[in-house]
Amino acid sequence: MGRPKKAAQSEPLMENRHVKELLSVMEANNMPGAKDLLAVIGQVGAMENHLADMVKELATLRRELAEAQRQNHPIKTALQKAVIVLQAQVLELRDNLAGLKRDIIDGCKNALEAFHDKGLSALRNLADFFKLRPGLEAMRDNLDKSIKLDERTIAQIEAVSVKYHEAGRHLQNAGRAIVGKELIQEAKPVGKIAKTFTAAIRADRACCNAMRQCVDKAIGAVARLEKAERKPPIMETIDKINGEIAKAQNDAPVRDRQRPAPDHADR
Repeated sequence: MGRPKKAAQSEPLMENRHVKELLSVMEANNMPGAKDLLAVIGQVGAMENHLADMVKELATLRRELAEAQRQNHPIKTALQKAVIVLQAQVLELRDNLAGLKRDIIDGCKNALEAFHDKGLSALRNLADFFKLRPGLEAMRDNLDKSIKLDERTIAQIEAVSVKYHEAGRHLQNAGRAIVGKELIQEAKPVGKIAKTFTAAIRADRACCNAMRQCVDKAIGAVARLEKAERKPPIMETIDKINGEIAKAQNDAPVRDRQRPAPDHADR
């Protein structure tokens, strides 16, 4: 029985047997594209780490929401929406990453099958086995959307905080007016509580920005892989040259071949 699909997607790409075997074949034969394929795999691994950090920030935000609900703080509604948004982001990006890993593993598997069937020449156009650009571009679009949503959520929470403190200023001034104290002219722009509540969202935005950079680097590596100089593998080239030399020697006219030295005894 084969390995369950979920288990294959959860393991690091560098531990996958198809990925390891293809990279080994490419490195052993000094094939172009190995470095770029390895770069894509590395960026996917980095994105997995950033996604794990996003999951931690989601857990932090849930705790902050529970505290806001306990305090019946006006910011609780905005936080509840933020939790829903961040959870949707994590699930969508997780699906994107799972799809990328699946495409890489399938590409390695198909490339190996072609190699075992036709030899090194089948790997000359390696990029043909990997359809990674659409998945990376979809992930880039999702990250751009997530970053904008995070910024909008931060702005909403800060706006609620300003209104909350403005309302508090009016209440304080009403009491101060009764006792003849000087009125408070300005409310705090953003309260400490709001800064605490937005910290997890800002951290999530930082993770999204870091993942966005990884996607850009991966797209660059894919572009190099697609444009890689498509020369025959070096061992194939050597075998071809040796074959041509042997054929030329066999086809050479008899008179051009080396003749035995004359026998002086016959003179």
